[in-house]
Amino acid sequence: MTLSTRKIQLVRIAHIYYKYADLEKAHQFLLDFGFTEERKIAGGDGDGEVEKIYFRGYGTEPWVLCASKSDESAFGGAAFVVESEEDLRIAAETLPKASAIYELEDAPGGGRGVTFHDPIDGWPMHLVYGQKSAEMLEIPLPNTPMNYPTEKNRPAGKTKRFTKRPAPIHKLGHFGLRTTDFAKAHEFYCSRFNFTASDIVQDAEKIDRTAFYRLDRGQEEVDHHMFFFGEGPSYRVHHSSYETHDFDTQALGHDWLREKGYKSCWGIGRHVMGSQIFDYWFDPNGFIFEHYVDGDLVTSDEPTHRSQTGPDSLHVWGPDVPRAFLDH
Repeated sequence: MTLSTRKIQLVRIAHIYYKYADLEKAHQFLLDFGFTEERKIAGGDGDGEVEKIYFRGYGTEPWVLCASKSDESAFGGAAFVVESEEDLRIAAETLPKASAIYELEDAPGGGRGVTFHDPIDGWPMHLVYGQKSAEMLEIPLPNTPMNYPTEKNRPAGKTKRFTKRPAPIHKLGHFGLRTTDFAKAHEFYCSRFNFTASDIVQDAEKIDRTAFYRLDRGQEEVDHHMFFFGEGPSYRVHHSSYETHDFDTQALGHDWLREKGYKSCWGIGRHVMGSQIFDYWFDPNGFIFEHYVDGDLVTSDEPTHRSQTGPDSLHVWGPDVPRAFLDH
């Protein structure tokens, strides 16, 4: 097996990058969305102005989002953890427009990385190895049993009470975008990495147009998807998605964002593919961020499912799909 034919083994999705023309507004939104600020990096000109902010969730990833100051707002790509140093070396030597291996010098958790560019539309993707895991944050989260009509699990006198607050982020779950050539993108990502499609959506002519990819980790349980793309006339990032604790936490976060005056994109509702309860919001720069809970887990035993696009293909309950979500 040659370097160009060996699949690079991905372990999990790790973090994501956004560039902001107004970092201050983005900073406040990200806090209101439920991220925890981990580290600020000042610029090199000595004026003390913040140029980059790392945010984490309450899970074990050292960080899940990097927001940096830029002349124009832009998506900066997502990163996956690779299985070995050898995977990182193969990436640097064989992937399109790949960088040399570099140190994540100012990032929490350290590690080494490689950045390459999508061969169809040129957007960046990052691969990392050797990061140090973080201790989970001690955030109070509800864990009270649920009562059902014929199954009462909560003892008499045990109530449910909540505090209004943002929905705390646990981890980055997935991201997705629009590609200008689905067939070429599908062939590239499935031949060079251990991506496998959990679901593929076809158009009216039964041509594959959208796919939701998980990682093939054998019998290890993985999220239904960590990456998706659909074909469109031009490249564009669609959204990034973050897991929170449960439906009450998600709904409290929805109310928090609404009361703060942010713009809802779509939700709350329940997806079909992946089964997540979703809640999509626009940040002040127009990027879409999703809170999700209760997503499906699968193993390599799960086959690829194909379905046809239609009004009921995206959700089983919730508001009608808005045009802003479809056109984004």
